[in-house]
Formats: sequence, C-alpha cells, structure tokens
Amino acid sequence: KNMTKWLILWAINTAALMALPFFFNGIHINGWQSAFIAAAVLGLLNTFIKPIVQILTLPLQIITLGLFTLVINAGFMLLVGHFIQGFTIDSFITALLASVVYSLISWAGATVLLPVFKNKK
Repeated sequence: KNMTKWLILWAINTAALMALPFFFNGIHINGWQSAFIAAAVLGLLNTFIKPIVQILTLPLQIITLGLFTLVINAGFMLLVGHFIQGFTIDSFITALLASVVYSLISWAGATVLLPVFKNKK
C-alpha cells in the first residue's frame, strides 16, 4: 500500500518535471528517463537532506518567515540539474521559479490522484 503511494507520487513528480520546460525556456529535459531519475533524486534529497538543511538554516528561516525554503528548493533543483545527465537548468532564478511551479503541480496531482487510488482497495 505504501509502495503504491510512493510509486504514484514518483510518477506525479516525474510528470511535474516534464511539464517545466513548457513554462520555462531555461529548463531542458532529454526524455522521460532523465525526468524519472531527476524526480527520484529530488525526492531523496527532499526526504533525507532537506530537513537537515532546514535545521542548519533555521535563523534564516525565521528571519524570512520560511521564504528561505524557496532558496533551498531552488538549490536542490540546481544541484540535480548539475548531476543528472539530460536535465539542466540555466540559472538560479529559473530554478527558483521552477521549484514553485514544480511544487504546485506535484501538490495538485497528489491531491487529485492519491484519493482515487486510496479508494480502490
């Protein structure tokens, strides 16, 4: 059951990444395979590394009322773009805006699709 949820979220996040080049000229994805791997790496970073980074940047989080999280998300997206072949982001500003759009698409997809699969037991 948890594995199914995880796979659905992975597919949603892959689709969200695939949508980003339609919104931003500075994002380039060479095929769904690159988006699939990038979504997995982003998911792992957000699960395991992001909480540590948020604790380490707690003073900035407090001063900016949590908006520094956007910078962290953009940094992770740039990092993934640097290391995953076939997924590139041209600038920090593009990564910042794309991370917001990516989050919104992922949230909307999960909000719509997870209840559908939850009800099909």
